[in-house]
Amino acid sequence: MMMRKLTKFNHTMGFQITHSNKPKKVKPFSCPNNDDDNNGGTNGGSLIPDGVPGYASWLAKHPSALNMFDSITKEAKGKKVVVFLDYDGTLSPIVDDPDKAFMSAEMRMAVREVAKHFPTSIISGRRRERVKEFVQLSNVYYAGSHGLDIMAPPRAVKACDKKGNEGAFQPAKLFLPAIQEMSIELEDTIREIQGARIEDNKFCISVHYRQVPPKDHEMLKEKVKSLVGNRPNFRLTEGKMVLEVRPSIEWNKGDALNYLLDTLGFSNAKDVLPLYIGDDRTDEDAFKVIASRREGFPIIVSSIPKDTIAWFSLRDPSEVLAFLLRLAKWKKSEIQFFK
Repeated sequence: MMMRKLTKFNHTMGFQITHSNKPKKVKPFSCPNNDDDNNGGTNGGSLIPDGVPGYASWLAKHPSALNMFDSITKEAKGKKVVVFLDYDGTLSPIVDDPDKAFMSAEMRMAVREVAKHFPTSIISGRRRERVKEFVQLSNVYYAGSHGLDIMAPPRAVKACDKKGNEGAFQPAKLFLPAIQEMSIELEDTIREIQGARIEDNKFCISVHYRQVPPKDHEMLKEKVKSLVGNRPNFRLTEGKMVLEVRPSIEWNKGDALNYLLDTLGFSNAKDVLPLYIGDDRTDEDAFKVIASRREGFPIIVSSIPKDTIAWFSLRDPSEVLAFLLRLAKWKKSEIQFFK
């Protein structure tokens, strides 16, 4: 249903998309605003960034979730929407110092309002406790280490682990001693590379090189790859100016999404629509889960063309804020209508 609407949208905007999803004809345009309101002071349409080659054709295949908002809410009406959000680059801007990736008070308020109406989870590569420090909300689920450490809101707690951590689900717990040893080895490996830093995310280790001189990027990558390559219990993935060392366990953000749906009692429900907003390669695993369900809303956050299986897009965290505010406002008006 939603894919048919996307095809109709592309034709309406002057794009002709083949079955291979490649544009035959591209005409530069600015997407229209579908709604009369101003979305809390933020423009409801995604304007094409100046000087970004290929963005117009990419936007045709991944239209703005703001412009498609009416279609999204029409699809969601009468169904159970479950919201999943990445943190860095989605709820907060990408910054040079990962310790200063603060979300705005407006974004916190928007997430709080969304969580009042929809089950809401934040799935991040960061340490779960650190994400919670940034977000400062008690009515959401927190999944850290790319879903390897999941905590339910206090009211949803149904279990305790052996250490008494209420609601904690940690499928890679047995890897912790090895992860700690790996962290020490990584510190020694990159110690002499200017600007490189290690972030301990409990069940994964992030090697940040955003502040490393460009000439040293490849050297750092080779050093880390060489170390991890000799450790069969670990695997290496890449994000935005970061290398991430994770235990070799078949678990990712897509698995975390499925686990949370099951925890909420929605695993077999046919009227559930998961909505996932994220900006990183690791979020593609969650997008795949939604795409395989053929129902839901995978939304990529990006201001440049990138390979993704997401159906919709938002340009940056400011558009994420606008979308979340509209989502909460829509649900609130729907509730009031039926009172």
